[in-house]
Amino acid sequence: MGKGFFEVPIAVNEPVKDYAPGSPEREEVLKTYREMYKAEIEVPLFINGKEVKTKETATMSPPHDHKHVLGTYYKATKKNVEEAIETALEARKKWAAMPWEQRAGIFLRAAELIAGPYRAKINAATMLGQSKNIYQAEIDSACELIDFLRFNVQYMTEIYAEQPESTSSAWNRVEYRPLEGFIYAITPFNFTAIAGNLPASAALMGNVVVWKPSNTQVYSAKVIMDVFREAGVPAGVINMVMGDAVMISDTLMASPDFSGVHFTGSTGVFQGIWQKIGNNISNYKTYPRIVGETGGKDFIVAHKTSNPKQVATAMARGAFEFQGQKCSAASRCYISSTIWEDVKKQLIEDVRSFKMGTPEDMGNFITAVINESSFDKLASYIDQAKKDKNAEIIVGGGYDKSKGYFIEPTVIVTKDPKYTTMCTELFGPVLTVYVYEDKDWTEMLELVDGTSEYALTGAVFSEDRYALEEAVKALENAAGNFYINDKPTGAVVGQQPFGGARASGTNDKAGSKQNLYRWISPRLIKETFVSPTDYRYPFLG
Repeated sequence: MGKGFFEVPIAVNEPVKDYAPGSPEREEVLKTYREMYKAEIEVPLFINGKEVKTKETATMSPPHDHKHVLGTYYKATKKNVEEAIETALEARKKWAAMPWEQRAGIFLRAAELIAGPYRAKINAATMLGQSKNIYQAEIDSACELIDFLRFNVQYMTEIYAEQPESTSSAWNRVEYRPLEGFIYAITPFNFTAIAGNLPASAALMGNVVVWKPSNTQVYSAKVIMDVFREAGVPAGVINMVMGDAVMISDTLMASPDFSGVHFTGSTGVFQGIWQKIGNNISNYKTYPRIVGETGGKDFIVAHKTSNPKQVATAMARGAFEFQGQKCSAASRCYISSTIWEDVKKQLIEDVRSFKMGTPEDMGNFITAVINESSFDKLASYIDQAKKDKNAEIIVGGGYDKSKGYFIEPTVIVTKDPKYTTMCTELFGPVLTVYVYEDKDWTEMLELVDGTSEYALTGAVFSEDRYALEEAVKALENAAGNFYINDKPTGAVVGQQPFGGARASGTNDKAGSKQNLYRWISPRLIKETFVSPTDYRYPFLG
C-alpha cells in the first residue's frame, strides 16, 4: 500500500468520561453494574467461534464481595486446547490472506463498539470482577483498549507503507507476512485493556491466536470476546481457553506450529515459559517470537529541590491507585531529608482521607485486592514490618477479609535501603520509603539502580536541572518508562509506549509499532524487468 491511505490519522486518544454525580454516564454504569451483579452468567470456552462447555467449572466472585457469586466459567481439557490449535491453523488459511484493510475494519469496529454500546458493560464487568473503581475501569477497559485498537491499525498502515527503494531495472517490495503457525496470548488480571490487546494486536497482523486470560479476569474477558465476535472477527482467529495454566501452556508449546507467545504476568512464569520454549526449540517449524512484560519494583526519587506536595501526590496516586496492582505502581521511594517532613505530613493526610469499599460507591478511592492469596501475602509483609525494628508503619497497616479482600494503603518507613519491602515485588497497596541525606544524592542514585532486578518504571522529582540530568543518566537502565516530575504510572497509548527490561520483560513497547513488528515475518521480493543473458562482467575484459 502507499502512504496517505488515511488522510487524517485514525489514531486519536479516546476522551475519558468524568462520571460526575448526576451525569448520564454515571447513572448508566451504576445501572449496568447492579444488573450484572444480580445476573449469574456462564463463561464458556470459545473455540472456532463456538461456545464450548466442559464438565469442570469454577466460580467468579467480586474481590470486594467474595461470598457473592457472579457466575461460573468452564475449564478446558487437553483435547479442547488441541482443538483450539487445529481450528486456529485452519482459520489462518483465510485470515492471513485477507486484505489488511478488512482486518483493520474489524478492529476499528471493535473500538467503536467499546466506545459506544459496550462501554458501560465492559466498565461494570471490570469493576465487578477486578474491583476497580469507575475511574480506573474507565481509563483501562474503555479508553486504553479503544486506544490500543485504533493506534494499532494506524501503526499497521504505517508499517505496510515502509518499502525499500527500487530502480528502473528492478522493483523491490516487502510483504509483511504473519508468522507461520499460531500465537499464544497469556494475559493478566489487572488490565482489561491488556487482555484485549495481546490477542488483538497479533491477530490484526494476520496471525491466529489461542488466548488464555487470567482466571481472575474471566468476567470481563467474556465481554471482550462478545465485542470481537460482534465486530466480525472470524471463527477460529481468536480462541479463548481457561483452566489449568500449566496444562494449557504445555499443550500449546508442544505443538510444532507454536510460533510465538505474547505475555504479561509474573517474571517467574515468563522465565518458565522461555525455558520450555528452549527445551522444545528443535520441534518447532520456526523460531518462536517471545514477547513479555513482567514484574516491577518501581521507584520515585525526590531531590531536595522538589515540591513536597507534588511528591506526596505522586506517591499517593502512584502507589495506591487500583490498590497498587499495576505493574508500574510505585512501591519504593527515596526522599530527601530536607523535604521529608513536609512530604510525610501531606502523604499521611492524603492516605487517611481515602475511602475504601465497594466500587459501586463512587466515593471510594480504594477497593479490594484481587484474591485471598494476594491478601494473605500482603498481610504477612505488613505484620512483619510491625515487628521489625528497622521499619515503621506511619499510616495504614490494617486489613480485613471478612467480606472482601481489603488491605489498607500502608506506608512503611525504613532505615535500611535494602529492607525486604524495598526489594520484593508485593503487587499491592504497600509503599516503602527510605529517607536519604542530601549529601548522598549521587550514591543514592547508584543504590536505586542496584537494588532491584526489575527495570519497568521510575520517576524523579527535582527543580534542579543538573540534578535531573544526573538522575536521567545514572538511572538509564533502571526503567523502560522514566518519568520526570510525575508519578510512574499512567502510560497512554501513542504517547508513552510501555515496557521495561531486566527482569521486567523484553521491552517490546505495547502501544507502539515496535510491538507489531514482532508479529510479522517480512518477505523481500525483487522483480528484475530485463534479466542478464551473459555472466561476464566488464572487468573480465
